[in-house]
Amino acid sequence: MATSGLQHVAAMYAGVVAPPLIVGAAIGLSPTELTFLTGACLFTAGLATFLQTLGIWNIGARLPFVNGVTFAGVAPMLAIVSVTKDKDDALPVIFGAVIVAGLLGFIAAPFFSKAVRFFPPVVTGTVITLIGVSLMPVAFGWAQGPNQKAPDYGSGTNLGLAALTLLVVMLLRRFTRGFVKQIAVLLGLVIGTVIAIPFGVTDFGPVAEADVVGFPTPFHFGAPQFTLAAIVSMCVVMVVSMTESTADMLALGEIVERPADERTIAAGLRADTLGTALSPVFNGFMCSAFAQNIGLVAMTRIRSRFVVAVGGGFLVLMGLCPMAASLIAVVPRPVLGGAGVVLFGSVAASGIQTLARAALDRDNNVLIVAVSLAVGIIPIAEPDFYHAFPERLRIVLDSGISTGCVVAVLLNLLFNHLGARRQKDGTVANPMEDGSDLAGTRSPNHATAH
Repeated sequence: MATSGLQHVAAMYAGVVAPPLIVGAAIGLSPTELTFLTGACLFTAGLATFLQTLGIWNIGARLPFVNGVTFAGVAPMLAIVSVTKDKDDALPVIFGAVIVAGLLGFIAAPFFSKAVRFFPPVVTGTVITLIGVSLMPVAFGWAQGPNQKAPDYGSGTNLGLAALTLLVVMLLRRFTRGFVKQIAVLLGLVIGTVIAIPFGVTDFGPVAEADVVGFPTPFHFGAPQFTLAAIVSMCVVMVVSMTESTADMLALGEIVERPADERTIAAGLRADTLGTALSPVFNGFMCSAFAQNIGLVAMTRIRSRFVVAVGGGFLVLMGLCPMAASLIAVVPRPVLGGAGVVLFGSVAASGIQTLARAALDRDNNVLIVAVSLAVGIIPIAEPDFYHAFPERLRIVLDSGISTGCVVAVLLNLLFNHLGARRQKDGTVANPMEDGSDLAGTRSPNHATAH
């Protein structure tokens, strides 16, 4: 049980620590504060996994379901950071928005499980693709070095380390099997860090300064602040996260031969959203299901939810050990950049896989994808595009994920629902025409935005 639980931790570790690294670097946190934020995210991921696997009352799907920090929230959080004048207020504003989004999601969970048909593959695939594309500039920035003003920023050494790490990950994925293949990104980070030591870019200071035992102090970065624009932005992300969790529950239910019905989905969404609402109290971010762990369940055929709960226990212990959390701070940014290309690129690729099931032979769906992607890519291609808009509105507009999601949902309603021919029971006459066949998202290889 212990070794199987550790496998789940290893498979998801890189995905859990990446969001706090990205957001913490954007804010300019010190290595010590960055270690604290990373540990907090590990701790809250463990708590959310307990909620999902063990369950309380009508909360938790009680499936072997791992929860952690979702990648979907990274771009909106970066947008919040960019428009916050005092960077010390950035995390409190983010935490306030996440708390409200989580609570609203908890209330909406039973209703959302009925309304999932409004988020078919043509919508979710577009949003997941945007998540991956939005994060790629972060990987490219890491590959060049930690500081734009440093003389070695973008140097051949830094880019070489990034390329070498990327090559190591690719070779591990190509020539290994089973568990080693599952943790190729994590192994790539370790090997890349070792290779970087002779070049003098590896700093072991954070590990030496970290305590062995510590607790993520509630609201360590300040009391939560509630800003309407930030709340709206994170609520959009909450909708995306709930949609993906629903698809993952359907996939996992088939793998463990316990099909997820409406009641199970509602209970699972309550666990996701309650975990999200509680996470900022301990300085964590929005939580959602990790699809790579669903693949691990399918591969190992170990279907016990208690094994995954043990994995959640390991996450909590790592969160309570700052020294363990500080290990990720040792990894040089160029090495992170090389691994990030695979990590973030895989998110975009999973979105494309979802779009492949979205009936793109229909012109309407092609138009939905085309316009939504175009709108979502605006902040990446032209960061100052919305410079004339009010600062609060820019928090939403500067997040391509938020704007792309809203546009995709509205266009899907316009083309595939409003005025569509219905059966007597209220369903679409031909369900496949609007790309809303949720069964198409039930593959165990379905990857979500983490």
